[in-house]
Amino acid sequence: MSRKWRRGTKERRRGRRLGLALLVLLLAGCAGVGVWLAWPTGAPPADPPTGDETAAIEPATQYVPSNDPPSAPLSPLPPDETCEAAAPIGAAESNAASLNTLSWAPFGRAETGWAIYAPRIGAELATACGPGTTRFAAALARWQAGQRLAQTGVLDQATFDVMKTRWTLARPFAAINARGECPNAPAVASLSTARTEEAYGGKTIQLRPGALEAYRRMVEAARKDGVVTDRDPRVLTIFSAFRDPAADAARCARDNNCQGVTRTICSAHRTGLAMDVYIAAAPGHGPDSSADDNRRAMARSDVYRWMVRNAGRFGFVNYVFEPWHWEWTGEPPLPGVPISSLPQEGSQPLDQGAAAPQPGLKGLLPRKNEVR
Repeated sequence: MSRKWRRGTKERRRGRRLGLALLVLLLAGCAGVGVWLAWPTGAPPADPPTGDETAAIEPATQYVPSNDPPSAPLSPLPPDETCEAAAPIGAAESNAASLNTLSWAPFGRAETGWAIYAPRIGAELATACGPGTTRFAAALARWQAGQRLAQTGVLDQATFDVMKTRWTLARPFAAINARGECPNAPAVASLSTARTEEAYGGKTIQLRPGALEAYRRMVEAARKDGVVTDRDPRVLTIFSAFRDPAADAARCARDNNCQGVTRTICSAHRTGLAMDVYIAAAPGHGPDSSADDNRRAMARSDVYRWMVRNAGRFGFVNYVFEPWHWEWTGEPPLPGVPISSLPQEGSQPLDQGAAAPQPGLKGLLPRKNEVR
């Protein structure tokens, strides 16, 4: 075998190895390009649509009205709290049964159950335990004793009426209304305007400066607690704040439906201290729908339950019929005028029977004429 032939054989082998190496490099390069194309870029996901006042949140799971079991905590339990306590016999069972079945009209219109108001009641009783627990019943019995009511540990109309009076009088605007007065509106030039990201659906939102600053502090606290997140940027955005009294009066006259549960000729929004914020919405409802299913969805939300526990730290109080309606108490409303002097066009009584005076308000605030 000649030396020249052996050298040719080695060169052919070297060529085959070089070709194979080039093929491997080519395949690896193709695979790398495919991985690069499929790799996430780190860009944020597309923002969810913001919608308008009639838009509804579509939850990840199907909404079931009031499916919280009676024993479910109304908020995270403190480490040292258990939901067992010595309570009046049968009280916990009675509360669990009436939570979704009680027939009553706490705000002048027929409702079934009190699950909508359970978070606020729990906060009043200083317990995070659910309505069907003995701890809730025991706390309610102690509260009843402090109010000189029968210590049954059972939520009933008389007990709720006393709570409702306390909540109403905690709203300076409502207390002024109870005297037959309506606060005046501040000058528009004195109001502050919310930032675009603070306003629901890009609306122009104005409040008195102190109220807007308090709102911002509250939202920042909610963000730190994980209640406000980028998952739904609508949460706690404001969809209604200052409303010009003249425009309100014109709407009352046009729609002919003021002096009801949700609309009045003297609105708290005229003060520049009241705001409606996005809490949640049941499918098919807007963020200000007073339908029971919608209000129940809000009451079951982490957002509302956080607000009930924490908004007071920033000076905000809630009109409990509307989970979305909050008023700042850091400054008083402006001096007002007699309600009787306001335009009455569009003021229609509800067809729910004679007005019943609300306990503790000396008959000045009838139950059927709520103020908001």
